[in-house]
Amino acid sequence: MAVLLQLFPFSNYLEGELKKRFEVIPWHAMSADEQAAWLAENAGSVDAAATAGHIGCATELLTALPNLKVIATNGVGFDKVDVDLAASRGVYVSTTPGLLSEDVADLAVGLTISLLRRIPAGDAYVREGQWLKGEMPLARKVTGRRFGVLGLGAIGSAIAARLAPFGEVHYNSRAPKDVPYIYQADALSLAKAVDVLVIACAANASTAKMVNAEVLEALGSHGWVVNISRGAVVDEDALIVALENGIIAGAGLDVFAKEPQVPQALIESDKVVLTPHVASATEETRKAMADCVLANLDAVMAGKKAPTALRDIA
Repeated sequence: MAVLLQLFPFSNYLEGELKKRFEVIPWHAMSADEQAAWLAENAGSVDAAATAGHIGCATELLTALPNLKVIATNGVGFDKVDVDLAASRGVYVSTTPGLLSEDVADLAVGLTISLLRRIPAGDAYVREGQWLKGEMPLARKVTGRRFGVLGLGAIGSAIAARLAPFGEVHYNSRAPKDVPYIYQADALSLAKAVDVLVIACAANASTAKMVNAEVLEALGSHGWVVNISRGAVVDEDALIVALENGIIAGAGLDVFAKEPQVPQALIESDKVVLTPHVASATEETRKAMADCVLANLDAVMAGKKAPTALRDIA
């Protein structure tokens, strides 16, 4: 039976289907010493790896597996896999494109509304009996705001379409697109033009800490940040400073720099709404993603190209 390294815990459905097809090695559950010992004896036996977008596959592991054929990613992110190196070694890297956009966009809008209307605070206000003592402080209006979408790919486009009924939408992408939104040349210009900055761009070397202190200052004390992209796109230290000093009004965050560790300053802030990287975490979408992962693995193990491979192989 072919051997697969499992680099991240998956749903019961996906794990069950993987075990029908492979001898599954629970790499994510092994200590570093256990991993090293296993590799020393078995590196040449590994045919496939299954991972998540925010986990990827370390270059050291990729190069240690001489007969690896495919890295099947359960997600759309691939910033933590050296895709070009993989292709040069004859390894397909696949993702699950086109399946997450609706759910991620829904959560982006949900975070926006939750942030401005202070829905989590309202929930706590009722549960803690504060309503019995008086009315909750006023929140802020959502309709009529100017929204900025940083990255107008599939997910960004879905976000923009959902936000357009609320107010004016601006966007930034590599080049202007034929869309009914207002183009801004860069992140700084976008932040200056809007009230709510929604981050939806890919994480890579060019976008690392793109939303920095200067961008946050441009957004201003009556502006909010929503991030459903990757924590790496935001300078998290600068974000904390901006929140603590009233440079921006608040943030809605589904992603963080060092997940699952979240800075205590963000946890304690009443200006922040937090979710644990769950933008695509619905039963329906995770089932569709799992089926896409399986389709890629099945194809490669049958000697065919992975249907959603990011590159052709050498």
